[in-house]
Amino acid sequence: MIPFEEVTGGLQFPEGPIACADGSVILVEIKRGTLTRVQPDGRQEIVAETGGGPNGAAIGPDGACYVCNNGGFVWHEVGGLLIPGDQPPDYSGGRIERVDLATGEVRVLYTGCDGHPLRGPNDIVFDSQGGFWFTDLGKARERERDRTGIFYALPDGSAIREMAFPVDGGPNGIGLSPEEDRVYVAETFTGRVTYWELDGPGSIVPNPLAPHGGHLLAGLPDGQMLDSLAVDGEGNVCVATLVNGGITVFSPRGEHRHLATDDMMTTNICFGGPDLRTAWITLSSSGRLVKTTWETKGLPLAYGT
Repeated sequence: MIPFEEVTGGLQFPEGPIACADGSVILVEIKRGTLTRVQPDGRQEIVAETGGGPNGAAIGPDGACYVCNNGGFVWHEVGGLLIPGDQPPDYSGGRIERVDLATGEVRVLYTGCDGHPLRGPNDIVFDSQGGFWFTDLGKARERERDRTGIFYALPDGSAIREMAFPVDGGPNGIGLSPEEDRVYVAETFTGRVTYWELDGPGSIVPNPLAPHGGHLLAGLPDGQMLDSLAVDGEGNVCVATLVNGGITVFSPRGEHRHLATDDMMTTNICFGGPDLRTAWITLSSSGRLVKTTWETKGLPLAYGT
């Protein structure tokens, strides 16, 4: 079990943590429909109300926070734990939003691409050139599930491109290698990590043997599922793992090992602190943000607060 310290509790399915220079953490509360700041002493402050289902979040080159909004879920309480379900009756549509952290203003940037609506945008990462990659996990209904993929877009709302389709394993977490020559995607339903080779910002070198142009890094057995991720300074892909709750660390060659938590819905990890050795982890079904000292330094993100 990962030795961790609880920073705060009572959150309504936290995700998308961002470590800030002042020691606070910005995260989303998916059920509550908010962007929330958690102070080092555990105090919670609402930054913005997005509605829907805010999911992944990242700071952009302009200092604003960019949010993948999945449009919401049906929610279930099972044994005191909060579990997301299918597309809700009040589903508000998938979108990418820009949040002004000073004022809380929420502006919708994208709701679709090439005439196809975004269904359930999930996770986001900026590259050093100022563009961002994001996944669309889609939504599930009683007898069907969306087919979705991964996208690249600009933060001024001027351009969006579908980069890989279909990614039928359920594209969820997304991150870039230290050299930005790979984009990694964690697939929820198959428990696989897939990567695409890059030869520039928003430019994939497709694998001709795969319909979506990607390569398999590794997969997990026994019905484990994957959620969001962060890349460390050594290029390892640290993926939040569902069912077998914890963080699974994948090397760039595909070797992997599991570090357990006490929440079956461990959904995300981010790195921060003065030496990037502090890892913040969202334990979502129990509504907690925890922190621990990580074994390696995190990879600095392209933009911070």
